[in-house]
Parts: sequence; C-alpha cells; structure tokens
Amino acid sequence: MSQSIALIAIVVRDYDEAIDFYINKLGFTLVEDTYQPEQDKRWVVVRPPGESGTSLLLARAASDHQETFIGNQAGGRVFLFLQTDDFWRDHATMMKAGIRFTREPKEAPYGIVAVFEDLYGNLWDLVQFTDGR
Repeated sequence: MSQSIALIAIVVRDYDEAIDFYINKLGFTLVEDTYQPEQDKRWVVVRPPGESGTSLLLARAASDHQETFIGNQAGGRVFLFLQTDDFWRDHATMMKAGIRFTREPKEAPYGIVAVFEDLYGNLWDLVQFTDGR
C-alpha cells in the first residue's frame, strides 16, 4: 500500500491576493488555477519550489462560518512546516520580501527554525533539518 498527502487546503479571503502572496512573497509555483463554473469557485493549487508532492489548495471561504477560520487554521499553533535546504538563504529572502517572523531563528537539536506568518496570520515554521529527517 502507498499513500501520501496530495493537498492541504488553506482557507483564504481572496484567490488573487493569496496567489500573489504565495508566488511573489514565498516564491511558490502556481500549479493550477481553474475556474469551476458549477460551483462558482476556482481550483487554485500552489507548491514550494522543488516540491513535487504535497501542494496547497487555496480555498476561498464560501460562508461567514468559513471566514472565521481565515488565519486561524490551527487555533494559533504552527500550522505548516516549510522545509528548506538552506535556512539562512530563505530567511533572508523572506525578510526582504516583507514576511513577518514572530519567532527569531534558533538552533534546535533537530536543526534551524523560525516561525513566520502567512498573509492572514497562520503560523508556519521555516525549518532546515540537520538531524537526518
């Protein structure tokens, strides 16, 4: 048996502002942006550079209830972990792009890590594992 996580949905306010953030601030690749007329929504998929597996589905909130989760997908905890092969390169690039870090870089037993916010306030780890993970 072989399974993997293909997509993780992130609830967003607006497709275009989310695409702009992920592509122009984080350097992700736009994989797909297809209008689905039967549901009046778009299927928008982005992924980090060099990644061929797990992608993010940018899912526009379709109700007031869903809007309450924008920026709070994990109840204030770190939601996603962006692994890099060069922490300091990517940290500098993200800082230059205006990404807000809420926890400064630190050395941990497993590697180098810092916490940043996406455009809505969801927390992410930028991490370079050095322990063979």
